[in-house]
Amino acid sequence: MSSSPLISVNLAVYNAASYLAATLESILVQTLENFECLIVDDGSTDGSRAILQRYVDRDPRLRLWCNPNQGVSKSRNQLLAASRGELIAIMDADDIALPHRFALQAAFLQSHPDHVCVGGAHDLIDHRGRYLTCLRLPETNGEIQSLALAGHGSICHPCAMVRRSALEAVGGYDVSLRSAHDLDLWLKLGEIGQLANLPDTLLQYRLLTNSVSGRNPRDQRAEARLACEAAWRRRGLEGRFEATQPWRPTGDRSSQHHFMLQYGWWAFNSHQQWTAAIYGGKEIGRAHV
Repeated sequence: MSSSPLISVNLAVYNAASYLAATLESILVQTLENFECLIVDDGSTDGSRAILQRYVDRDPRLRLWCNPNQGVSKSRNQLLAASRGELIAIMDADDIALPHRFALQAAFLQSHPDHVCVGGAHDLIDHRGRYLTCLRLPETNGEIQSLALAGHGSICHPCAMVRRSALEAVGGYDVSLRSAHDLDLWLKLGEIGQLANLPDTLLQYRLLTNSVSGRNPRDQRAEARLACEAAWRRRGLEGRFEATQPWRPTGDRSSQHHFMLQYGWWAFNSHQQWTAAIYGGKEIGRAHV
């Protein structure tokens, strides 16, 4: 490509072979086609690399780097350094972007020059793609920043589009943070510009127990507190950390029971009776959902 694309899609991949094709297809069918898709395979051992290579061979907008495992924050910083687009669309390797995502977010940022980042509403799906609910987040800068300063995830990371200049200005991702690097990023970006969420549903977010946040929900909360404390110091605030409870199931039976019931109620209220029955009717510990 001789000219710079409007959008650089940054995709870090680690052992996502089961979902990777659906993720890549959702990127390639975007209604806004002026993008490059930069991919780091972070030492996958499950066949992800072969899937990625097939797509790279098929579409010149895709570029691939294959590394030994270095961690997601370092991978995302590598992608940022290689990006040529004015805007960075963040993706995870197991989620599905809806076709209008890039177009809606790019239009918003182009018409709101004081904003550095925009997310949006997103559907929650399970590991088999079953719909659970739609999660709508606060739309205004004040609401988003207030929640972030208390430790809450007020922007969905793989649903975010950020100005490349803003990402570079805050130094990219903090590589010392394994699972709260996204919250740390929103807090830093909120100090140099406005944040927003669109009311439109832009993404299908897959809830997986073996994701980084799913494997270490308590560690994620501890890191979130550190990110908030750093932001309070930078801003001269006396903050209060509220997000003390994991938002994913931990390894203990009571936590899994709680979250399986939550998924069941989400599905039930979304008129997904079969999915609700699966989650509500299985005995935790013997469930194979």
